[in-house]
Amino acid sequence: MKCPLCRQIDVGKVGTGQYYCWNCLVEFTLNGKNEFAAYYVDEEGTLINLQEMAQNSQLVEETILG
Repeated sequence: MKCPLCRQIDVGKVGTGQYYCWNCLVEFTLNGKNEFAAYYVDEEGTLINLQEMAQNSQLVEETILG
């Protein structure tokens, strides 16, 4: 299996239909052949939808840079 974001094969299964990419450090779910949802895993283990993060660039800077 390849990561839908970076297309690398460094992917592990973390749950039913849930995967983690060790290359781009995101968790993702597959919703169909060409559909997926990607999540950033914060320090507490909370999943934050990357699409929502991209909509608010200030949140991205605060989350990633601390």
